[in-house]
Amino acid sequence: MNVKTDGTPFNMECVYAAPIEKVWQALTDKDKLKAWYFPQVQKFAPLVGFNFEFATDGSPYAKEWVVTEVVAGRKLAHTWAYKNYPGSSEVSFELVEQGDKTQLHLTHTGLESFPHDPHFARHRFENGWAQILRSNLNDYLERNS
Repeated sequence: MNVKTDGTPFNMECVYAAPIEKVWQALTDKDKLKAWYFPQVQKFAPLVGFNFEFATDGSPYAKEWVVTEVVAGRKLAHTWAYKNYPGSSEVSFELVEQGDKTQLHLTHTGLESFPHDPHFARHRFENGWAQILRSNLNDYLERNS
């Protein structure tokens, strides 16, 4: 089965009923990240060049990330690669204040660089981001506001 993508970036927008500072903290504080994003993250700092990696539940798809851009309170970007697999992508979270709400714009580029394998199919990333951002992060922000 051919699961290669065409190189089109994946984009998603979400609006949260939370101030931009709370959303920024959820994206950049290690303990908050563990609560809604990936519980396996053991260390994190919003500093360009910061490297971190983790595996989920013994999965052979250990993630390797490097922070590539930080605009305090507004933008966080990091690479997204898999240990022992070719390819590298980049994830960017951009925040825009909308009164007492916050708009998050996610861009995930480079998905086409991953192997022709069902695990790396675009729809898996689309479904994953929907769960992570529309459900997990939204629920976390609602519980902690």
